[in-house]
Amino acid sequence: QVQLVESGGGLVQAGGSLRLSCAASGRTFSAYAMGWFRQAPGKEREFVATIRWRSGSTYYAESVQGRFTISRDNAKNTVYLQMSSLKPEDTAVYYCAARYSVGYNNMPSGYDDWGQGTQVTVSS
Repeated sequence: QVQLVESGGGLVQAGGSLRLSCAASGRTFSAYAMGWFRQAPGKEREFVATIRWRSGSTYYAESVQGRFTISRDNAKNTVYLQMSSLKPEDTAVYYCAARYSVGYNNMPSGYDDWGQGTQVTVSS
């Protein structure tokens, strides 16, 4: 079983930046892709970004395109989410997830392992 542990959340003012990390441990890590999702109070979990583990290809939700950057360090089995120009509407619990099936997927149901989440709060 793979464990995913997020870190880096916190409180930041609008316009500021944060970098989230997600470290994978456990059995030999062989995800096809890693994704970041977020869930605000009273809302459904939504896709933020995904990266294919081998190729590094990335895809973003329109709401974060140009402001967020997903990246990975294969040697450390870690995926990052650099968030810039943060807005109050970015406030949510952010989750990383691993997908083992081939193909692009931006739905939570398409991911197999999940971290516990890290809170990001953006004040206005």
